[in-house]
Amino acid sequence: MHDHIDFVVSQWDSAMPDLDAASMQIFGRVLRLMKHLAKARSEALAPFGFQEGEFDVLATLRRAGSPYRLSPTRLYQALLVTSGAMTNRLNRLEQQHLIERIASPEDKRSMLVGLTPHGRQQIEHALRVHTATQEAVLAPLAASERDELARLLKMLLLAFPGEATAAE
Repeated sequence: MHDHIDFVVSQWDSAMPDLDAASMQIFGRVLRLMKHLAKARSEALAPFGFQEGEFDVLATLRRAGSPYRLSPTRLYQALLVTSGAMTNRLNRLEQQHLIERIASPEDKRSMLVGLTPHGRQQIEHALRVHTATQEAVLAPLAASERDELARLLKMLLLAFPGEATAAE
């Protein structure tokens, strides 16, 4: 069975035989997969009324554990976005009553961002839908194939600066 990437690589093999297009088999498929995955994630999150970046904020707060609060700085560092992008996300989530800004108990000049009860309920429901969507995407792979894919992707990711973290 052939896919679009096989077609593209064969065209390059014909058009420029001296070009080693083998890497396109991986990069082309990863890029096409990303488009499919982004669409599936967007469709899964649409009923909840928040965008992908907002989902990431809510999920980060939820996985932080009770009381589901973090500083805006910790949030934008965890999500690899700018402080301005984080402020926009927080404003939208606050307008939807999914988060609240709370004075820090340690320093009243600082604010923490926390999930509201409604926000916690929404993100927990969205996470269940999100993981079910991921399971559906991975369904063609056996457990051993998933493990191998996860291992290989991790190996590639760790080759980039800043991706390795200390065990917590």
